[in-house]
Amino acid sequence: MPGCGKSTIGRQLARSRQLPFLDSDHEIERFLGCSIREFFDREGEPAFRDVEERVIRETLVAPQLRVVATGGGSVLRPANREVMKANATVVYLHTLPEDLARRLSRDTQRPLLQVADPRQRLRDLYAVRDPIYREVADIVVDTAHKSATMLVNLISMQLDMGTGARQDAK
Repeated sequence: MPGCGKSTIGRQLARSRQLPFLDSDHEIERFLGCSIREFFDREGEPAFRDVEERVIRETLVAPQLRVVATGGGSVLRPANREVMKANATVVYLHTLPEDLARRLSRDTQRPLLQVADPRQRLRDLYAVRDPIYREVADIVVDTAHKSATMLVNLISMQLDMGTGARQDAK
């Protein structure tokens, strides 16, 4: 979900595991030559999702081991879910909509939240996305009342234990 900490946690996890970090949103902006919001406003969500799919596929099929933070809506496309499941260990940073609303209350850069009622929009996104995130995830980590350091440690422990079956870290 937007605002759950993907980039922050991903960056810290990569550092702790001595791996490169890649944020797919930054890669998309580099590919587009403009901000996601600008492209989104000009071309619309379907065009953005096409570019996102291409960037995610190219990123995840590359042989280099790294930590990748994908955009929250990337799982909406079946092709993205397939490439994630086949080429990555997927971590879902589970965060409730109310917590997200607090974190994002002043954010004006996320196109999907530029609506009259961002809190309701987050609830709606969560209702659609949470089951998909859980389907794709190898590891689910509840972010409530946890520092970034604690979350990185929880994820690292889960990774070290192996991810053959989906695991929930509380």
